[in-house]
Amino acid sequence: MVGTGTDDRRRWASRDPSGTLPPAIELAGVRKHFGDVQAVRGIDLRVEPGEVVAFLGPNGAGKTTTIDMVLGLSDPSAGRVSVYGMSPREAVRRGLVSAVMQSGGLLKDLTVAETVAYTAHLFPSSRPAEEVMARAGITEIAGRLVGKCSGGEQQRLRFAMALLPDPLLLLLDEPTQGMDVEGRRSFWAAIRHDADVGRTIVFATHYLEEADAYADRVVLVRRGEIVADGTASQVKALASGRTVRATLTGPDEAALRSIAGVDRVEVRGSSVVVHCADSDAVARYLLTETAAKDLEVSALGLEEAFVALTGDPDSTDAAGPIRSGVGR
Repeated sequence: MVGTGTDDRRRWASRDPSGTLPPAIELAGVRKHFGDVQAVRGIDLRVEPGEVVAFLGPNGAGKTTTIDMVLGLSDPSAGRVSVYGMSPREAVRRGLVSAVMQSGGLLKDLTVAETVAYTAHLFPSSRPAEEVMARAGITEIAGRLVGKCSGGEQQRLRFAMALLPDPLLLLLDEPTQGMDVEGRRSFWAAIRHDADVGRTIVFATHYLEEADAYADRVVLVRRGEIVADGTASQVKALASGRTVRATLTGPDEAALRSIAGVDRVEVRGSSVVVHCADSDAVARYLLTETAAKDLEVSALGLEEAFVALTGDPDSTDAAGPIRSGVGR
């Protein structure tokens, strides 16, 4: 049976009697190059114990390279990386860090229960296998061969394995890849419970709605640099622009595009969607010059902010560099 919140808090408090844990992750001036390729170009990042942080960026942005350095799988070319005040390798050796990756690490001819039991023997001490399987939602498939599990079930198995050493820091790479809607909801409920009792979570995902809904903090990286760092609301506010929606049949697209600050006009059946910098001008035109109704004005969502802030800085559609440390 999964431990209660009170039991978990007592267990975590016993691991930090002083109540003054150092930063879960601290990167200072971190750079990493592979020959002439600059994968990470000077990242400064501090993650406090108990935070849930979404670490986002397009392919090639330097996310995986940064995570590898936090896990002690590679060393920075310059700068310093520490995990709970010690080197990443020492933190991993002590069982303070676990990772859930997208693929690999599973033997297809073992059952789910056998895989968890085998992995538990790799640690000096671990949580009970039944507990971590229950936390990951895989108790009902304990007797199933790993090779017969779906992609989502295998990902939940990796989550259970990562929980065995009861880590203080959990790094997740596309953790809900392949999970159905209910599986994703259950997974994030478990993650939120762990964060509430002190576990630090850093995750990368292509499901931006998950970052918006579950992260305390969003860090966006582009070309090896942090371009935004703050709450989801703060990051969305960095990407200037609004969306104006209205019900309107046969809109004059040319007239809408001629309004100052309009970036894009989309016609969707009986609706028109205008992406713009000056929503007041667009709303004024629609309400006074057309038969538009049901008008809505909204700020950019996280997905649109992601595209704007992490896109090609040489493109006219991308925002320029944004100073990191929003609200920090």
